[in-house]
Amino acid sequence: MMTEQVVYLNGQFVPLSQASVSVLDRGFIFGDGIYEVIPVYQRKMFRPQQHLERLTRSLASVGIDNIYSNEQWLQIIANLMEKSEGADLLVYIQVTRGVAKRAHAFPLNTEPTVFIMVNAMSGPSKEMRERGVACVTMQDMRWLHCDIKSTSLLGNVLAAQNAAQHSALETIQFRDGFLTEASSSNVWIVKNQTLLGPQKNNLVLEGIRYGLFEELCAKHEIPFEMRAIAQDEVFSADEVLLSSATKEILPVTLIDSKQVGLGKPGPMYAKLYAIYQEAKV
Repeated sequence: MMTEQVVYLNGQFVPLSQASVSVLDRGFIFGDGIYEVIPVYQRKMFRPQQHLERLTRSLASVGIDNIYSNEQWLQIIANLMEKSEGADLLVYIQVTRGVAKRAHAFPLNTEPTVFIMVNAMSGPSKEMRERGVACVTMQDMRWLHCDIKSTSLLGNVLAAQNAAQHSALETIQFRDGFLTEASSSNVWIVKNQTLLGPQKNNLVLEGIRYGLFEELCAKHEIPFEMRAIAQDEVFSADEVLLSSATKEILPVTLIDSKQVGLGKPGPMYAKLYAIYQEAKV
């Protein structure tokens, strides 16, 4: 019989069924919070410092106090992992501004709410990797600070639902005719054997794979460029790829029912997937 999942909430390790927060928590009332997700392979966190640096940046961007040092975060996560089963895991961290009387402006002297849970990680299926996945497109209607990893994810939820309604894995979004990102993935294209990604700015969440792919491409002499990518470049690309903590890197073979490239995972995907696996060891 499996034991009940244990989570971390405001300094305590408690069974998930006993974890609760006030209905006046600003994360519940306003979506006033930040989150982060760290993948774990064979019980070893993958690029944890980069994830915690992004958490720190996001918290600072919205004026929420980061009450722990990186070392304290890592120790809490390690303690929680000891109470969790499985080898490949996902660590979910959420920090809200805390509990206060409902008013839009920041309250004074609130203590942030800190919640962490660890779940089993299940990646894409073998069929997805061998055949590629389908995506649809839509205009990016989210706010203008997508670089902040905010819990206010309604725009992403609507984009994900759009994909689900069209039997697709993801919705690829465009703003003013240029690629931004998918509902929960970064999007890359391949043209003339070069890996291209949208430039880092306020319209795109800088996925941890941005830095990882830049490092891997430099190491393996793969041309790499970040720049504005027009919508028609996505449809005419040799390959289109998705990346995220759970997907790692995944080939797209259909967009809006139109074939991408040769209609099957391409050589850039095969190369990046292989060197990604090496980087996890």
